Amino acid sequence: MTAVKETPAIEVEVLEIDGVVPVAKLDAPENRARPKWEKWLVLARKLDRRWWPLWVVLGSIFLILALTVGVVLGLVMVMVGLVRGFFRMLFR
Repeated sequence: MTAVKETPAIEVEVLEIDGVVPVAKLDAPENRARPKWEKWLVLARKLDRRWWPLWVVLGSIFLILALTVGVVLGLVMVMVGLVRGFFRMLFR
């Protein structure tokens, strides 16, 4: 039988890594009750990065639709103003 030597464990405290001091972790329990909005933030951060082109395309489509609706509403308001002005001029 050969005796297996255990290497002694060495504990060290990291003071600096590449000129940056690491942030100490708080000993907070991970299983604490979180509000629902905080859970959604965690899930949003875990989205797969491969989907970013889809989000860019969908965001662009949404922006174009929102601008189009805004322009149409603006034109409708201008037309209503012109019609009102025309009727005020006729019935004065």
